[in-house]
Amino acid sequence: MDAITLLHERSSMGKLMAPAPSPEQMEAIYHAALRAPDHKELRPWRFVEFQGEGLERLGELFAEAEFHADPHAEDGTLDAARKKPLRAPMIIAVIAKVTPDLPKVPKMEQVISAGCAAHGILLAAHALGLGAMWRSGKYAFDPTVRKGLRLEEDDEIVAFIYIGALGGRHRQVPVHKISDFVERWD
Repeated sequence: MDAITLLHERSSMGKLMAPAPSPEQMEAIYHAALRAPDHKELRPWRFVEFQGEGLERLGELFAEAEFHADPHAEDGTLDAARKKPLRAPMIIAVIAKVTPDLPKVPKMEQVISAGCAAHGILLAAHALGLGAMWRSGKYAFDPTVRKGLRLEEDDEIVAFIYIGALGGRHRQVPVHKISDFVERWD
């Protein structure tokens, strides 16, 4: 697959199944992530990989977050939180490892760089014939989850990338009208 086709055809895949990517596939995926734009070569990224029992531990962390937010949460709510990570054989938490107070590289730029690393993961997964979906949601901002993943004060969870074998077909990607998004100053 050539690069332009990859960029034009990549889409999120909500249905994922085992197996998780192989170690060789993950090496290629991480190499792609590490090519993200990186002002001052800070490498403002950290990746936490969950599979097997790690997915269950992440589910417990999500349930703990629900309980801390609402100590009267129903068992069904806690069980639903526990099951969220089980929708894929692997999840990669992409964390912006922020160096605060850099005048030429503000926090926002470091977070965007980590977002580019996350996008590199999605593109590489697609190029390898895998499915992936970028999820964030409330757990990415939850203090209990942040503590459980050992984030520093300025760090940010950029994405939970669910990844695995295709559990369905890639849906047709909509074609957007470029003029709706581009302003030209000639």
